[in-house]
Amino acid sequence: MSTSESTSQNMARGLARDAREPVAQDAPEPAFVRLQVELVVEVTDLEALTGTALEAVAAEYEDALPDPDDDGADQERRHAESLVRADAAEALASLIDPFDLVSAVPGIELAQASWSSEAVEHDAYDGDDDADAYEYYDEDDEESGKE
Repeated sequence: MSTSESTSQNMARGLARDAREPVAQDAPEPAFVRLQVELVVEVTDLEALTGTALEAVAAEYEDALPDPDDDGADQERRHAESLVRADAAEALASLIDPFDLVSAVPGIELAQASWSSEAVEHDAYDGDDDADAYEYYDEDDEESGKE
């Protein structure tokens, strides 16, 4: 693919021609951007997911300073553990931290975050997704003359 083809495709997608180019300085400050990402993941090992989520819950409550007169934290921990055990979506949500997703990106600070999870039925080829929007490179296709 030529550079001009790549540039025009990136511009068509709304991307800058060159990621190293500075953003126009006449943009109002501060600029807030809502980043929406939707992921569908396949749970391939429920036991591993649940175990990791339970470890994270235990670590979260272990780090908190225990108050011997307050049974509330222990009740919260037990409630969180029961949710994680009962539902893979809850287990996954307990492991996702939006701050971790953007903390390594220079020049931004997380202003607000919310997320949720739910179990869904998913057929990768159900026609709802724009399958043509994703191109996958397969060496076997290249060898057989397909592209």
